[in-house]
Amino acid sequence: MKRDLFDFEMYTSLSLPKTQLNIIIDECGRKKVWDNLRRKYVILTPEEYVRQSFTFWMINYRGYPSSLMVNEIGIDLNGTKKRCDTVVFRPNGHPLMIIEYKAPNIDITQVVFDQIVRYNMVLKAPFLAVSNGIKHFCCKIDYSANTYHFLPELPDYKLMKFI
Repeated sequence: MKRDLFDFEMYTSLSLPKTQLNIIIDECGRKKVWDNLRRKYVILTPEEYVRQSFTFWMINYRGYPSSLMVNEIGIDLNGTKKRCDTVVFRPNGHPLMIIEYKAPNIDITQVVFDQIVRYNMVLKAPFLAVSNGIKHFCCKIDYSANTYHFLPELPDYKLMKFI
């Protein structure tokens, strides 16, 4: 396997800090990126590029512990297997946040929010976030009032870990 290490300036510029990704070209000529959370190489797609950049930002700039983050977690939604892009857990093992990623060229629409809300019917996390690498949205769910509100930005972990 050929190794390639570069920072993706040729890709769409994201509104996240530059991320140095560890890329390989496999025997079939596919680009794969090292996923620190999954501890393996995965196929590099535009959505994966956003995921790797966003999780890097969360860990290195927002203080989220990588030990409490999982990429591609499987859930059972009404008898159908689904995968959440990233879930952040509380230290007690309960979900804290679900994050859904889209490729940079995909608009964040109501359909995207509907998708993450369906996933949250299973996990019941108090925070939901959506990003295409350019635009990021985060909302807090208030289960007691049966409401939600959007936050101005993704909070630092230290501000939300006790919620």
